[in-house]
Amino acid sequence: MSPGGPRTSPEGGQVLPESLLRTLPGLYYTDETVFALEQQRVFERMWFCAVRSGDLDAPGAFRTVQVGRESVLVSRNRRGEIRAFLNVCRHRGARVCTEEAGQVRRAFQCPYHAWTYDLDGTLLAAPNLTSMPDVDRVEWGLVRVAVREWLGYVWVCLATDADGGPPSFEDTVQREVTERLGELSAIDAYAVDGLELGRRISYDVAANWKLIVENFMECYHCATIHPELTEVLPEFADGYAAQYYVGHGAEFGAEVDGFTVDGSAGVERLPGVTVEQDRRYYAITIKPQVFVNLVPDHVIVHRMFPLAPDRTVVECDWLYLPSVVESGADLDRSVELFDRVNRQDFEACERCQPAMSSRLYAEGGVLVPSEHHIAGFHDWLRAHLTDDAGTVPS
Repeated sequence: MSPGGPRTSPEGGQVLPESLLRTLPGLYYTDETVFALEQQRVFERMWFCAVRSGDLDAPGAFRTVQVGRESVLVSRNRRGEIRAFLNVCRHRGARVCTEEAGQVRRAFQCPYHAWTYDLDGTLLAAPNLTSMPDVDRVEWGLVRVAVREWLGYVWVCLATDADGGPPSFEDTVQREVTERLGELSAIDAYAVDGLELGRRISYDVAANWKLIVENFMECYHCATIHPELTEVLPEFADGYAAQYYVGHGAEFGAEVDGFTVDGSAGVERLPGVTVEQDRRYYAITIKPQVFVNLVPDHVIVHRMFPLAPDRTVVECDWLYLPSVVESGADLDRSVELFDRVNRQDFEACERCQPAMSSRLYAEGGVLVPSEHHIAGFHDWLRAHLTDDAGTVPS
């Protein structure tokens, strides 16, 4: 398929004018089979941003997250090292941890038959285990999942040896940042891994995850639904996706003092931000499920958790200097700006979701020139969903 995207549907339909490109067909946003393929071939094979490292603040602290079809248990062992496992007891398949977050002292115990695992996943004990000397406690421990810490978050990858193992973190996750900012070191100025959580809001969105990605990748809608954002970033009112020009950050308006809902001054500036980065906003999409937003005094990170073809939970973190969080500074005006943007965006996505099953959307919608780069996202997805016979869902 050409990088420019198709001009007709796979079945052959309306021929589009040169200025328009075809989106994905509606079934990509509604079909259970397509969603199952995405779970298997995208979310379970790629690096997935699961947990903020600071949420696991001590040995035994854990969070459970949904990654594709799997519940994943992420925790710290007794040495403070991050570990991740499939949240499945090796005995009869019960969930080992049923809570979203918690703390254990020394071990995880399955509530069904009391199989007990240490913080490194090794099987420690089970009823009558001593009478089964042939059971290897490591082999029958919790199944480990690959982990990587970056930007203050724990990234996990469920890819198995049959999948070729986890892809290169550098060639996938970090490459997305390099392609957006021009060089990976540009994000180092924000020292994201040293920031602290100032606010977290979870949104339960009744829309397909791809609608959320597509919305984030374009600003054609900004003048229509984001009045507060376009006041702060006037160039967004023109409808062009300036945030996707390599190395470009949208500049604050002349009368704007900070990235806040009313343009007033924010909080203490991140000390590493360069003169070129000051008074600018950078948006980064890290496929498949992360958005990173960089501004001079804070960083906003979105993590998507696709749960159904028409349901996506988005967890959004606002990160600030530790001194700002510890001081009890008023963060409301800075949080409110992007909270409004989120709610405006998600309402728009929810407005689109019902029409994905319309016969009018069987061939898909269209992308105008300022949205043409979204076709690259669609091509990327098709490539991941294509089977060995070269067939994509249709």
